[in-house]
Amino acid sequence: MKTNRILNLSLILVVLAFFGLTSCQKTKSTVDNPNTTSIQNLAGDENQVTAANDEATNDINAVIGGTGGLKSTDGWHLPCHATIDSTTVVQDTITYYITYNGANCRGNLERHGQVEIKKHVNTRWHQQGAVIYYTFINLKVTHLRSNKSITLNGHKKYTNVSGGLIWMIPQYISLVTFKDEGNLTVTFDDNTTKTWNVARQTTFTYSTTDNGYTLTVDGFGSSDGYNNLVLWGTNRNSEQFYVQILQSVVHRQVCGFDPCSGQKKIMIPGDSKGATITFGYDSNNQPVTGNDCPTKYKVDWYKNGNSGTLYLLLP
Repeated sequence: MKTNRILNLSLILVVLAFFGLTSCQKTKSTVDNPNTTSIQNLAGDENQVTAANDEATNDINAVIGGTGGLKSTDGWHLPCHATIDSTTVVQDTITYYITYNGANCRGNLERHGQVEIKKHVNTRWHQQGAVIYYTFINLKVTHLRSNKSITLNGHKKYTNVSGGLIWMIPQYISLVTFKDEGNLTVTFDDNTTKTWNVARQTTFTYSTTDNGYTLTVDGFGSSDGYNNLVLWGTNRNSEQFYVQILQSVVHRQVCGFDPCSGQKKIMIPGDSKGATITFGYDSNNQPVTGNDCPTKYKVDWYKNGNSGTLYLLLP
């Protein structure tokens, strides 16, 4: 009888030890699972800011460079639901104002606020090396697909690197390249406000396959030992970040200028985490082929020796 009791007690202890070990292993697995929220937020925020900024610079090109008589369906036109004003010349500088009060012409962004553009009266925007300066003034942009909003303030320098105007492509020239640099104060929809640095080079060409324009983006910024940066600053979680373009990011007009291919690298060194962003995925998480347009992008994240893959919807 005593022997049986000892055997039963031993069996109970073994069972308890097994479940205790299993419980500890499950808890450890949960604790070690990295939190990717800040990486996902930064990837989405960066795409939102980029789309809003590109739309604004396209409007600036139309206002100071003209549209060449193109119709709205041709892609380059004066902004919809906006008023355009200019001032008299003050100290050799003329100032233009674009005041937004509704949706853009493509109907994917709702915009309210203002862009101020300053140009020297002798500057001819079509000339190689021409420079203008512009300022975002409480420009609130809502992406209607996601219903997420950002508000932009800040000062930028905009340079026509190659010379020429977008509407001249492809009839008169094959491409136009611009450099866009400066800083932005970004207010997110949770009322978090952060300052970002921008260094974007954009090149416009025309695709006969798509029968539309193609926008190629590269980074030319440098900071803290990182090169080819397109954005850097502090994210909404107060973490220092750097966004580097590994492969030129290509946007196609036929896809509403969504990013269709290319790679970016997000680095948040203070928390030993980051991600490689690859554009050009469909709703089934497969790479798009042919003339198909993407709906998602891939995020290969890492944090403290852990890694994984996410597929996120374009904003």
